Amino acid sequence: MAQIDSEKYAVATQLQLTWWRFRRHRLAMVSMVLVLLFYLLAVFADFLATTDPHATDARTSYIAPQPIHLFDDDGSFRPHVSGIKGVRDMRTFKLVYTVDPSRKVYIDFFGRGYSYNLFGLFETDRHLMTLKNPERGDGIFIMGTDLLGRDLWSRLMVATRVSLTIGLVGVTISLFLGVLLGGVSAVYGGLVDTVIQRIIEVVRSMPTIPLWLGLAAALPNDWSVLQIYFAITIIISLLAWTDLARVVRGKFLALKEEDFVMAAELAGASQGRIIFRHMLPSFASHIIAAVSLALPAMIISETSLSFLGLGLRPPAISWGILLQDAQNIQTLALAPWLLVSAIPVVVVILAFNFLGDGLRDAADPYG
Repeated sequence: MAQIDSEKYAVATQLQLTWWRFRRHRLAMVSMVLVLLFYLLAVFADFLATTDPHATDARTSYIAPQPIHLFDDDGSFRPHVSGIKGVRDMRTFKLVYTVDPSRKVYIDFFGRGYSYNLFGLFETDRHLMTLKNPERGDGIFIMGTDLLGRDLWSRLMVATRVSLTIGLVGVTISLFLGVLLGGVSAVYGGLVDTVIQRIIEVVRSMPTIPLWLGLAAALPNDWSVLQIYFAITIIISLLAWTDLARVVRGKFLALKEEDFVMAAELAGASQGRIIFRHMLPSFASHIIAAVSLALPAMIISETSLSFLGLGLRPPAISWGILLQDAQNIQTLALAPWLLVSAIPVVVVILAFNFLGDGLRDAADPYG
């Protein structure tokens, strides 16, 4: 049995060895499942949303989170939530809308709601949960509502998609720049290496937060949500490629003296083929680990800019925009459930960091 295992390891590729070692890291495996779950939520954000995340209703302002009751009074399985009713506040004589436990509104699974584009390909109005015969103001407020009566659960689903995709797109751009410029710097050397390294030093010497604030504040106010989205993504990614570029440069310099690289040069392979077909795959696991550690930094950057009002702007929805509502102490005293927007940020960042640690430990399977 030991001989079979040794033979299996002897013929395994580097990615296979990395995966076998990564599977022994329990915390990293759990983190990987969490990350995949969050991206699955991002893909089906509109399907999981119970109401239009942009729809406002002053009557449902600051409705507390209402639980979903799975069973009816007779014990039958009939999921339902409580209705909404107006009550006159005798101190201010204002009409305040609260949950009415005496009225039940039953849930319809895979029912029809607001229209959206699934995968950006076709339009549909099917949702996981909707209400049967709701009255005006009724809703499935799993996480409550904000000042404008918007459902926090639905907004959180859409915000998850926006914040996670910004991180993914930003890492893709910085990965391309880091691998390309780091590889070119190491392979060609000389003046090219000197120029690229000085550029990296200049970018790294800039104070990150003031630079982000300045670039984000320079965005025109009349830009659309899509334009601001791509602008913020580019701003974040242009400042995040330097670390990866130096890692790639160091790896390439170490690999230039390896026998398989010299054999490829003697065989007449071009520099591009040597970089992308011979050198880059030999430390792909290290790049994967670096990317997994760069993603949380991207997400934090977008969340911070949006929280400060210099990133994405309403009507866009992101984690940072949702947290803007939770920065007022008086607001939190009335609606503490608005802080729930911080939970996915913390969970995702921790999951990415543990995942990156596991990949980094597994990147050297022979160690």
